[in-house]
Amino acid sequence: MTSFAIEAPVSVGWIGAGRLARAVAMRAHDAGIRTVAVASRSPQPAAWLARATGARALDAQGVADAADWVFVTVPDDAIPSVVERVRWRPGQLVLHCSGASERDLLNAARQAGADTASFHPLFLFAGLPDEAERLGGASIAIDADAPHDAALASFAQRLGCTPLKVRAGQRALYHAGANYAASFLLCALHEAATLWQAAGIDRDAAVAAMWPLVDGTLAAARARGLAGALAGPVSRGDGGVIDKHLHALDTLGADHAALYTALTRRALALAAERGAPPADVLADLATRIDRTQ
Repeated sequence: MTSFAIEAPVSVGWIGAGRLARAVAMRAHDAGIRTVAVASRSPQPAAWLARATGARALDAQGVADAADWVFVTVPDDAIPSVVERVRWRPGQLVLHCSGASERDLLNAARQAGADTASFHPLFLFAGLPDEAERLGGASIAIDADAPHDAALASFAQRLGCTPLKVRAGQRALYHAGANYAASFLLCALHEAATLWQAAGIDRDAAVAAMWPLVDGTLAAARARGLAGALAGPVSRGDGGVIDKHLHALDTLGADHAALYTALTRRALALAAERGAPPADVLADLATRIDRTQ
């Protein structure tokens, strides 16, 4: 097998041509990294990605035969069965891009003598046309044995990304954290829109109104850090406002107050990290929250 270095990239193949594969393969192509073959359950995505990267659209076995590194970018539950159906060769590197799963999804390839790795971009792939461009600057969580760990770090850097090392056995915890920065962020915004709608604001107007607030929060977090950007009643030690919030949410019913309480506890932890308000004020706020349970 050709060893990867920035000066001499390996040949890359993709089994699965969905959003992630399209963005990463196009980014790699623009960086001069050669994609030789693409396969997909549906022929149209494979044909599109093959044309875009100058590769061939083949079946899964054809990709494995043609490429030194093979990314298996199908849904997590399908990875083991796809890998089991392919004949791998010793020295070949087989990778998945799952965030939550360990390398044991690729055990069939390892048993055939191939090496295995995981390569998970911390990026929300929504199928937007500029995702390959915006992927630059993202971090990529890597789990691989030497020398592939260094080779994959170089590969990530060639993509303009930052490699992250995730300890073996900790992928689910890592991916749960990623969910907070992506899908759960959307869930928090959905909750905000729901509360505003309950307060009589048109739903579309509520969603439109949140973007300056969201953009300002993210800008402050980048500039000051998460704790430094904290705003709202916890940051001011304003227990009376928290009481009003909880009363209104209790009146609304469902689990709105429970979600608010859980997130307020996280805000207390951020405030403690920042060192303001003082510890006695934060303790009083925590007591107020506990009394609502």
